[in-house]
Amino acid sequence: MPTINQELEKRILVIDGAMGTMIQRHKLEEADYRGERFASWHSDVKGNNDLLSITQPEIIIGIHLQYLEAGADIIETNTFSATTIAMADYEMQSLAYELNVASAKCARQAIERYQLTTNNTVPKFVAGAIGPLNKTLSLSPDVNNPGYRAVTFDEVVAAYYEQITGLVDGGVDVLLIETIFDTLNAKAAIFAAKKYFREKGIELPIMISGTITDASGRTLSGQTLEAFYVSVAHANPLSVGLNCALGASEMRSHIEELSQIASCYVSAYPNAGLPNAMGEYDEAPHQTAHFLEDWAKEGFVNIVGGCCGTTPDHIQHIAQNVKNIEPRKLPILATSLA
Repeated sequence: MPTINQELEKRILVIDGAMGTMIQRHKLEEADYRGERFASWHSDVKGNNDLLSITQPEIIIGIHLQYLEAGADIIETNTFSATTIAMADYEMQSLAYELNVASAKCARQAIERYQLTTNNTVPKFVAGAIGPLNKTLSLSPDVNNPGYRAVTFDEVVAAYYEQITGLVDGGVDVLLIETIFDTLNAKAAIFAAKKYFREKGIELPIMISGTITDASGRTLSGQTLEAFYVSVAHANPLSVGLNCALGASEMRSHIEELSQIASCYVSAYPNAGLPNAMGEYDEAPHQTAHFLEDWAKEGFVNIVGGCCGTTPDHIQHIAQNVKNIEPRKLPILATSLA
């Protein structure tokens, strides 16, 4: 099968849309999240979407299938919070590794089913989703003690290392460090990935996607987009991009800037606009697709898709609108004559 690098040389790839948005459509209750195995679990687990890869795998496989049928080339594992640190909210730290293996297998099964039923031979890839954590290394959670940190760098590395081990054991093709609002957390994830590759004697491509939180054009931890890019470029990523926080109209200038400074591929998967007063997303699929088509025509992007509020309908429109557009060309970097 061609590699993701080979496919990116030929065309713009489409990454899937929101997992949480699709899970919400199922209107699951506490008992649905628990399943049989966790029926007597001592704390509430409703809202632990990652757990569904174990208790309701058919729902997760079904969501992946909808995105594949819509035209997604890359599907993300249901592992946004599948670390010991994030799972502490549900007192399920011990499940972190298993959650990642199960989620990766759900995605793999979805691709196998899709290719079996459609005879579609276009390569599809599984991206192991590595979320930003609910604890940050750059900011103190205590306004009265700015030097305090709720977690250490080594603890974050250990949590990500376990997650990456599970994702790779489950069969992912690429690691996706995404929704980065604190670059130091991302650096810990990169460190964990490189440590894993070194110790296991393998290497997978790494995709990196940050989040610009407001009109200032900075991450939550205060970096400009260029500073963020420089901070993670040492990872030699397959792609660097932006996702979440902003809708496409607000993200455009940042994607344009990134396309001019990045020596790797550029990804963009914005939300379906900004949330309304009820926290819901109103941007129609054709509207989101129009923005991303414009970016593609301008030569800004190599990977496009959707984040919060986007659905298979959004992905279908995006895939249709970019399928005949040339991908952004990688810059030719000057080499030293010394």
